[in-house]
Amino acid sequence: MSVSVIAVLPANDALRNSAAAFVQGQFSLDVENAGAPATLQLDPNYPAIPIGGATAESMALDAMTPQASEGFAVRATIDIEEGATPPERVDGVRIFADPQIEPAITCGNDPPVGNAQDVATALDVPSLSAKGLNGDRVAIGVMDTGFNLAYLATKLGSTPGFDSANSWTTPAAIYAPGSYPAAPPTQHGTMCAFDALIAAPNATLLDFPILTLQGPAGGSVISGLLSSALQAYGQVLFSWGSGGGLANYNAVVISNSWAVFKASWDFPAGHPGRYIDNPNHPFNLLVATVVRAGVDVVFAAGNCGADCPDSRCDVTTGTIRGANAHTDVLTVAGCDTTGARVGYSSQGPSIAGMYQEKPDVTAYTHFLGSEVFGTGQPDSGTSAACPVMAGCVAAIRTKMARGINSNTVFGAFRAHTGASGTAGWNADYGFGIINPVAAATSLGL
Repeated sequence: MSVSVIAVLPANDALRNSAAAFVQGQFSLDVENAGAPATLQLDPNYPAIPIGGATAESMALDAMTPQASEGFAVRATIDIEEGATPPERVDGVRIFADPQIEPAITCGNDPPVGNAQDVATALDVPSLSAKGLNGDRVAIGVMDTGFNLAYLATKLGSTPGFDSANSWTTPAAIYAPGSYPAAPPTQHGTMCAFDALIAAPNATLLDFPILTLQGPAGGSVISGLLSSALQAYGQVLFSWGSGGGLANYNAVVISNSWAVFKASWDFPAGHPGRYIDNPNHPFNLLVATVVRAGVDVVFAAGNCGADCPDSRCDVTTGTIRGANAHTDVLTVAGCDTTGARVGYSSQGPSIAGMYQEKPDVTAYTHFLGSEVFGTGQPDSGTSAACPVMAGCVAAIRTKMARGINSNTVFGAFRAHTGASGTAGWNADYGFGIINPVAAATSLGL
């Protein structure tokens, strides 16, 4: 059978040229001269992504340019026997898992609890606005299924800020950024964009439609591969850290409402190329590099909570996995507008091998908002809680100086929360329900 993998190749001119062309919007790879063994079938439409030396120590920003990078990540397929464990190396080349990723929408069928205005009230958006914290000159990247700007305009009463030039697309994309249908199967991204603007109405949206592949039998209609997220994060890093278009913003916040629901989608436990419990997987390393460069990254906790797990969940413990459990990101659980934890919200601690005290905080979900799933249907899952949180981060960033690291911002949210049942961290709420006004005040805003 054919298995998609991420391979790390040593630098050569073909890879450098592919990476340099990618930052100019070209998606191609000279597979004949890329230096890969014949047993790796490279994707010619997947450009080489600079990955430094593919270690935490070697992925400083100045080592991640096309000319300076020691190695490059590429997408490839390998052929293995059905049920066989993928090799650690293919003719000397390290390979890593490229698992399926899917939106973290809920399994619950309960009616909405409150609406978007109730969320705005719970967040005290008027007080944020009075402080001038509205997301102005902050970009929010929605890493999802793509969103529909025209639909958002009808729901919001005006067209939100949108930056098409710094959004992400590929030659195979059916739709332009910002014009994905707000209808099945791509409506999930439009929900996320709507929810991100509750706390930061003046923020500028970026569209990163990484979840655009047809899922396997028995899976979600919409899914993607981790390599697509790797590519999108590579673009963010270059554009923000190397004088690209994102450098014109005061801050960039990336919202990720997706997860790996089954361990079987990944390499087997113990494989050095596995993703979900491996801080040294190229994607996890790239996320850390993006954060160190000054971008705020927010992830959904997932929907495998013990009370109402999503039907895709294989277990209900240790289900916060991969980058969703990365120490440098803010991981978000879900509660309704009354503050009650929603039963599908994944609980900590996270998977062994990743940072254990996840989720970090809890944000609001399961409310009447975008109605992309139908009239009267809620914005739900930790999929909604994540962009609600991302909007709060964007609001805080409005008046913060560039260069203040994510840990300072995230630490303020962890330290200044509402009730969560216990003092300190707990497995259901993290450090508690978010209180953005208190977080802002603690930062002198």
